Amino acid sequence: MEWVEMTGPTLEEAKDLALEHLGVDESDAEFEVLEEPRTGLFGRRRGEARVRARVVPRVHRPKQERRDRKRRSGSGSGSGSGSRSPSPGGSSGSSSNGQERGAGRGARSSNSKRTADAPSATAAEPAAPKGTAVEESVTVDAQAEIMAPFLEGLLDAFGQSGTVESTKVDDETIELQVTGDDLGLLIGPKGQTLQAVQDLARTVVQRRAPGHHEGRVRVDVGGYRQRRREALARFATQVAESVAASGESKALEPMGSADRKIVHDTINEIDGVRTTSEGEEPTRRVRILPDGDA
Repeated sequence: MEWVEMTGPTLEEAKDLALEHLGVDESDAEFEVLEEPRTGLFGRRRGEARVRARVVPRVHRPKQERRDRKRRSGSGSGSGSGSRSPSPGGSSGSSSNGQERGAGRGARSSNSKRTADAPSATAAEPAAPKGTAVEESVTVDAQAEIMAPFLEGLLDAFGQSGTVESTKVDDETIELQVTGDDLGLLIGPKGQTLQAVQDLARTVVQRRAPGHHEGRVRVDVGGYRQRRREALARFATQVAESVAASGESKALEPMGSADRKIVHDTINEIDGVRTTSEGEEPTRRVRILPDGDA
C-alpha cells in the first residue's frame, strides 16, 4: 500500500491534506507523525508538521466467500429441478420422472463441482482499497510557478506594489524574491511575518499539487534573508577565528535549521575549525570546535 507524505502548519492540517489526497475518511487511514511544529518565543509555532499516511489495508473474509458459493450452488440446483416436465403415462411417467430426477441430481452434482472448482470473483480479484493513489513528484520549478502568483496576490491584498522574481540557487533550490517599497509589513519583527508567508506559500503548493515535493522553494522579501545570511556568516566567521585562536569550543544561540545551515556552510570554508549541532528543537544550536576536538 502506497504511503503519502504531507506537511502543514499544524498536525491536524497535515493530516487533513493527507486524507484529501487519499480520498478517504480518517477512520479508513493510518498515520505516522514524522515531525511536529516547534513552539518558539511567546508560544509562537515554528516549523511545520510532517506526517505519512496510507489507506488501511482491507482483508477479505472467508465467510463471505462461502456465502457467495452457497448462493451460486443454490441457483444451479434450482435450474436442474425446473427442467422436469409432466408425463401423460403412469408407470412410464414415473420412470421418466425418475430418469429426470436422476439427471437433475447429476446436473446438481456437476454444477456444485464446477462452483467449487472455479474460484469466486471475490477470491480471484481482490478489490483495490478505496482511495489508493500513486504519489506523484512535483518539481521545484512547478512549485515556484504556483507560489509566484500567490505572492503577487498577497502584495495586492496588502495594498503593496512590488515584483516577484525567481532565482535558481542550485539544482534543488529556487528563491522567489519579492522586491518593492515599504515591504516591512511582510517581514515583521525578526522575520516572523516573512516566515508565516513562507509557510502559507508552501500550504498553497501542497493543496494545488499534492505528492512528493522535490527540492525547496524559499521566499525572500525586500532582501531580508540575504542580509541576514550575510550578517550571520560574518558573525560565524568572527566566532570561528576566536575558537581557532583560543582552542576552546563555543556554542551559538539556538536558531532554526535554515540559520544553522548558513553557519555550517560558512565554517566549512574556514580551516582549523569545524561545527556540530547539539540539543533538541526548538533549542537546538551550533557548536564551533577546533579541529581535532572530540
